[in-house]
Amino acid sequence: MDKETVKELATYLHNAEKEHREIIKITAELYPDLSIEDAYLVQEELVRQKIEEGRKVIGPKMGITSEAKMKQMNVKDPIYGYVFDYMVVNEGESISLNDYIHPKVEPEIGFILSQDLQGPGVTALDVMRVTEYVFPAIEIIDSRYENFNFTLPDVIADNTSAAGAVYGTSLKRPDALELDVVGVTLSINGEIQALGAGAAVLGHPANSVARLANMLSKKGEKVKAGQPILTGGLTEAVRLTPGDYVSAKFGGLGDISFFVKKS
Repeated sequence: MDKETVKELATYLHNAEKEHREIIKITAELYPDLSIEDAYLVQEELVRQKIEEGRKVIGPKMGITSEAKMKQMNVKDPIYGYVFDYMVVNEGESISLNDYIHPKVEPEIGFILSQDLQGPGVTALDVMRVTEYVFPAIEIIDSRYENFNFTLPDVIADNTSAAGAVYGTSLKRPDALELDVVGVTLSINGEIQALGAGAAVLGHPANSVARLANMLSKKGEKVKAGQPILTGGLTEAVRLTPGDYVSAKFGGLGDISFFVKKS
């Protein structure tokens, strides 16, 4: 893919996000042959454009971290994108749906490393050795594509639908928990909408961080110490509506919540 096409596609996605406007997926009309490799080039350009506007990367996020989902989509690796500073929602705060298109939420387990990790060959054990803290989180995803309709390359190019993140303030040492059996309950307005556990993320969320380090190594990058890392959804994503009170309870890890304004 030539540089001009990469820039054109990134701008297409960037404008849709800024204008809170649905667009037709890239593979439908603009570039039907978009590959995974091309999609990451578009994502990199999208990230570059945001940084050029003064935005800052807070940390990486993982997607398609279910083994069943990867098998269904015929891929060997999950996908990754980035959370930016303007996407962060403080715990207990409110968001407005006017700032999104059709947002959904999913609870996740976050990691903070004490030192950088660079692949290839990183394992979950390597990740656990350098994990300083784990924490509860809620990710807000908001695909720019109509009706959340996309192929894998489409969603990669769209920065894996990244739109928001609520990082919990309850920090726990990783050796204090069995992360694969940590259970989570996602509730909207006090009613349980979804249940999950740490094992939903590649068997153990540390596997997600290891995969991220190994994927980033292919372009000479590493997972950085001190950055909050979202490891992937523990449940299905749930759509938000005005007036919602969103809460997630993680066994042994803490609770996290936020509100959705009525208007």
